[in-house]
Amino acid sequence: MTALVLALIAGAVVGLALGALGGGGSVLAVPALIYLLGFSPSAATTASLIIVTATSATALYAHARDSHVAWKAGSLFAAAGIIPAYLAGAAAGRVPETVLTIAFAVIATLAAVRMLRPSSSRPPERIRPGKAAGAGAGLGAVTGFLGVGGGFLAVPALVSVLGLTMRRAVGTSLLVITVNSLAALVARTGTGGGLDWALIGPFTGAAILGAWDGKRLSAKVSGNSLQRVFAGVLLAVAVFMLIDVIA
Repeated sequence: MTALVLALIAGAVVGLALGALGGGGSVLAVPALIYLLGFSPSAATTASLIIVTATSATALYAHARDSHVAWKAGSLFAAAGIIPAYLAGAAAGRVPETVLTIAFAVIATLAAVRMLRPSSSRPPERIRPGKAAGAGAGLGAVTGFLGVGGGFLAVPALVSVLGLTMRRAVGTSLLVITVNSLAALVARTGTGGGLDWALIGPFTGAAILGAWDGKRLSAKVSGNSLQRVFAGVLLAVAVFMLIDVIA
């Protein structure tokens, strides 16, 4: 199977998960770029930001058409993560690739566990600005450092911190992901040596198309069922990455 075909398949899967779940799909982009397409960990996290930014923006438009985006609350939440995302994105290029891979595998494991466990997020009695800013900053740092959107963290945070319904949290998380990913990408400008645009382009295009299909899929299939299937795949990938690094 050629690298181009692998890029198209991987991109479709990432987009499908992003569109259906409002996040999580981007966590698969990095290992796909490393193990299927031969990118280095550093180049993979940078390329992932390109893919995630474009795909999230597309999925955001789809959710916004259905009025499932809380623009004001989401913008404030995203704003808190811009500087951390930028700083973490700049710092990631100075971290040994083994450390970057291990950190990514740990985050992927946490994402899988989060998806497998029933959500305990409840709308707060009142919104605490300090807590909201802290959550937004933490999400931005994760996005910038590991090149992932962080939707698996954003959705429960938007529910428990800002009091959004689950459907609006999914749509709003895409706004947060788009802003943070773009900030991190700006920080990495000029450090993307080794990026294969002949693969990144098709990967991104397939992810964008997959995001539209994911949006339609979310209306037909139980969100819990989708999360369980995706979490199983994500957990297997995380374990494989850890074994590969240790070995």
